[in-house]
Amino acid sequence: MKKTIKLSLVAASVLALTACNQEAAKQEVKEVKLETEAQQQAYGIGASVGTYLNQDMADKKELGIALDQELMIRGFQDALAGESKLDEEKIREVLTALDASVRTKQQEAATAAAEKNKAEGEKFLAENAQKEGVTVTESGLQYEVLTAGEGEKPAETDTVKVHYKGTLLDGSEFDSSYSRNEPTSFPLNRVIPGWTEGLQLMPVGAKYKFTIPSELAYGERDLGKIPANSTLVFEVELLEIVKPKTEAADSE
Repeated sequence: MKKTIKLSLVAASVLALTACNQEAAKQEVKEVKLETEAQQQAYGIGASVGTYLNQDMADKKELGIALDQELMIRGFQDALAGESKLDEEKIREVLTALDASVRTKQQEAATAAAEKNKAEGEKFLAENAQKEGVTVTESGLQYEVLTAGEGEKPAETDTVKVHYKGTLLDGSEFDSSYSRNEPTSFPLNRVIPGWTEGLQLMPVGAKYKFTIPSELAYGERDLGKIPANSTLVFEVELLEIVKPKTEAADSE
């Protein structure tokens, strides 16, 4: 069932290509009417498939896989006419091989990117460690005091409330409680090691800048916005050590 759906998507994608092919431009142009909901739905399906295919072809090209657009269109047209040059078994075979090739190239690209991130992170950490005001802990965590606090320091088992902003080395922001205009709370022993260690150094009221090596962050995991082996930079404000309700009630 899944293979049938996949093949249908490929066929539909080729149909979307036909609409924008140069050869189609030479044919008689039919006026597009989008007056009824049914017309809009039909057009919307085509537009959606076309958007998918445009991105899919761009992704494959970036991996070094270039597909012949004219042959894709010809295959669709031949299939509609019942004159496909490949039988269903062969089509499944070649598309399965294409999928395998894409996965292999994606893995190769991911490995290369992870290695690059690792090297860039090590270089950045070495240079940053020499800057005035930067302290390096035994684990390799680097921190800088932006605002000194005078409150209590949290323990590893405490829950804390913070404001923070996280960026990659190129300055792109991947997360920020400031952007959401709402601080966040979490147990210190349930976050990345760099945070667990770093926030225990901070008194309440302080604001620190942490540069966290990938092994103290998300390591080799690729989280989308945070690529594998990324060194992360955080600015963190420790607003409060959140006490359990029973403890808070006893202190009143």
